[in-house]
Amino acid sequence: MSLELDPGEEVMYRLALAREHLERARKRLRVEDWAGVVEAAQLAAENAAKAVIAHFHVPSWSHDPSRELQGLVTQLPPALVGAALKLATIARELAPEHGVATYGVPQERLTPAQLYTREKALNALRLAEDALEKATLILRVLGYGL
Repeated sequence: MSLELDPGEEVMYRLALAREHLERARKRLRVEDWAGVVEAAQLAAENAAKAVIAHFHVPSWSHDPSRELQGLVTQLPPALVGAALKLATIARELAPEHGVATYGVPQERLTPAQLYTREKALNALRLAEDALEKATLILRVLGYGL
């Protein structure tokens, strides 16, 4: 039995994940859960990047898909390269937050709630919103009806 992946379905799945995580980040902002905002924003940006990657192949399991996305920019129309590189930059910038927002800094006995401020949460949310915008633009040009 072979399992075949429909690239279009994977793209839409990853985009749906990114949107769900972005909405979760916004909800957590309303209750001042700064670590939760950052955690959800990181996952939104990660999945936004993976949605674009999925147009070409199955994305890796990495929380930092930036190199993978950067490796595909030559296959994009030239007008999309800037957006893809910005998306990769956002994914790379937020990737380290995955572990910190989940575990804190154990060696210093700092929990996630002790590490994040409103400002850090707002910055992560803005980056995630930008990532989803960039991914949506790229995928729209690639022919997805978004």
